[in-house]
Amino acid sequence: MVLVHQPGRRVTLQVRNRNGGAVDGLLMVGKVGRVTGTVGPGLVGEVMIPIRGGSEAFYASPANPDETIPVGTVIMVVDYHPPRNVIVSRI
Repeated sequence: MVLVHQPGRRVTLQVRNRNGGAVDGLLMVGKVGRVTGTVGPGLVGEVMIPIRGGSEAFYASPANPDETIPVGTVIMVVDYHPPRNVIVSRI
């Protein structure tokens, strides 16, 4: 996390990705994406989520800890753990 302060302006807190681009956790929740690596119990899954005019890969875990979500399934982000982890659920 980065604390951004500009003189004469209010202080804001931003989360930044590896490339320095800001990712707001509130903007991540509710995003719809697609599974690119199986998401399930004991697995580190991967999803592609459209953000900032493109799509980025995030590590994913299922919202239901007993659920397996196969590649190609459309998902929704239900929680975000900076910098690159999301909790997802099938739509």
